[in-house]
Formats: sequence, structure tokens, C-alpha cells
Amino acid sequence: MSQAGPILFVSDAQRPAFVAALDEARLFPVVDTDWASAARAVDEVQPAAVLAAMHAGHEPPVTALAKKIADQSPYVPFVTLDAAGTLPHNALPFSSRGGNPERLIARLRAALRVRTLHATVLRRLPEAKLALPEGDPARDATVLLIGRGAAYPALSVALGERFGVVGALSIEAAAKHLNTRDLDGVVLAEGFTPRVTDAFLTVLAEDTRFRSLPVVLTAHQLTQTYDLPNLELIAGEPAKVAANALPLIRQHAMESQLSRTLRSIDAGGWLDPRSGLLTVEAFARDFAKAVEQALARGGGLSVARFAFDPGNSRAQLDAARILSRLMRQMDFGAAHMIARRLSAVMRHTSNGKHEMRSDPVVSVDSLSPSDTARSLLARLSADASRAAS
Repeated sequence: MSQAGPILFVSDAQRPAFVAALDEARLFPVVDTDWASAARAVDEVQPAAVLAAMHAGHEPPVTALAKKIADQSPYVPFVTLDAAGTLPHNALPFSSRGGNPERLIARLRAALRVRTLHATVLRRLPEAKLALPEGDPARDATVLLIGRGAAYPALSVALGERFGVVGALSIEAAAKHLNTRDLDGVVLAEGFTPRVTDAFLTVLAEDTRFRSLPVVLTAHQLTQTYDLPNLELIAGEPAKVAANALPLIRQHAMESQLSRTLRSIDAGGWLDPRSGLLTVEAFARDFAKAVEQALARGGGLSVARFAFDPGNSRAQLDAARILSRLMRQMDFGAAHMIARRLSAVMRHTSNGKHEMRSDPVVSVDSLSPSDTARSLLARLSADASRAAS
């Protein structure tokens, strides 16, 4: 992996041994600066990543430094070591726990891959008629909350104020969600024995699909290492857990968004970077072509339309991503089966305190010899309106 720029290490104390180990890992050079000079050093050094050692009294400058780093492009990972307070939205938490440099190296490498992806997307954007989605990628993130202790309801609310939340009261239920959803993080709360927690983390680490997934533990001491670079222990009140989990989850959501944007560039701009589905124009073009070919061949064509409450944009986005995954996994001729699967998956998703849930209105119709693409869609829209009323 190419690394354009050094790593800036911010501290008012001596460099700890596990940070010095970065040089040996060829994540170098590591340039040292103190807190008073940190903002100026970001301009002068143009770092690929920033590491900051947190000490009592450094909460005010960390906010200003985080904002400075957030304004850089491409993405500059900002990793804070042993922060006691609540972190800014782009300050990745890292507890040094015994000074294991391998964990820090893995965390940095995972973050630098996002930087490389961002640089690639920025370089290739001029090829396609599209722009990066605006706004904070965290707003589109979905988090799996697993737990059954007393803190579970408060954690659900605290996380739900920042992301979509999929709840699971058991490891078995969590496994189903991991296989059906595109998730941006897992929060494992209290209610499970160390043995069950160890088994769950081991399974995640062994599956390449989940290796870069942020995994936040709120109630367990970790006694061994796992091949999960974004595994972090964040204890404390639910509001603090949610706030300090946000930077890791936000980074994963950004990585997913960049990956979708890159796929859209590869497809000539015909895929929507937020949903992963075809753009309206691309769908109209492909649908008209499919109708034309079916009529010319005298073959059959069935169409399913999924409609959501237009006021619930988050449910529409969740559904689009789930549909994108389901379409890759099964025959789209089975429209009702997909509708049932979609409803079952979305039933477990909530956003914020108001438990906003939304089931799709599904209308299915078939092409008749006198149809055009426009008449078939008009009929489906009318059916959906009747079903919703």
C-alpha cells in the first residue's frame, strides 16, 4: 500500500515505545510535534495520518486539531491514544492496552487504506458525470447492537440518535443480521459470558467480510488479540460509548460510500453512490430496453415495485441497500419472496428515539402485448397508491 506522506505524532511527552515501533513496521517517517505546534505541523508536514497522545487537559486543543485534520483532502486518519473524554467525530479512539504496537499498526493500515481509496476516487471522478455524496457519511451508517443487559435500551437510543440501529438479543440473531445487512459497525454490550464473546470475535476475525468492521465492546476486558484492526473497548455511559464509537463507524461508512462511488465510476456514472442501485436515468433506459426485448420475443416479464413512505428517506435508503444485496443473492422473478425477506430484515431496524420503522408497499404486475414501459410503470404506481391508502 502506498503511503503519501509521513505520520505526525502529537504529544507533550516522550514518544512511547509502541509508537517508535511504527518505524520498524515501515510506517514512516514518524514526525514529532507538540500540541502547541500541531496545527501548523499539519500544514507543513502534510501527513498521511496523525497520531495524538491524549493527556489530562488536552480536550480543548484536540477539537481544534480534529477540525483542521477534517478539512484535509484526501482523508487524513486521526488516531487518539487513550482519550478519557468524548472525542470529535473524526478522532478514532485507540486504547494502548499494554503497549502492543501490532494493534496500532493494524489500526493505521486499515485507516490508510481508506485514505488510498479516497485518493483513487478523487483522481477518477472527472471520468464520470457524478460527484461524491454530500454530508457526513455517518448519517447513512447502520450499526448492529447486540446485548441483553440493563444498558441495552439506553445504548439503543444513544446509538439511534447517530445511526440506523439493528438490534439483536442473541449471538444467533446477530449472525443472521451480519449475513443479510451491509453494516458499518457492531456494538457488543453486556449480557454474554467471556467464552461466548471470544467465540463471536474469533468467528468475525476469521471471515474476511467482517475483518475491517468496527467492533466496539462495552463490557469485557480483552485478554487476547484478534485479527480485527478496528476492535475497541469503550466503557462508560451509553452517550459516551456512542460518541466514541462514532469515528470508527463513520470511517467504515465513508469507506463503503467510496467503494460504491468507485463502482459507479466504473459503470460510467449509471449507479447511485448512496444506494448502490441504478440511477433513475439508467433504470429508465434499461427498463425500456427490457420491455422492448420481451415484446419482440413474445416472452413474459413480471415487475415488482417497492414503495415506501416518501417522508422516511432513511427507510428508502436502507431498503435500497438491502434490495441491492438480495438481488445479487436470488432470482428476481421471486418478487414476493424478496418482499417478505425485505420486510423481515427492515422490521429489526430503528432510527433514533421514535423507532421509525417502515414496511414496503409491494405491487406486482406482468407485461401485456399492448404495454409500453411507461404504461406498465403507471399501472404499478396506481396499484401501489391503492394498496397504501
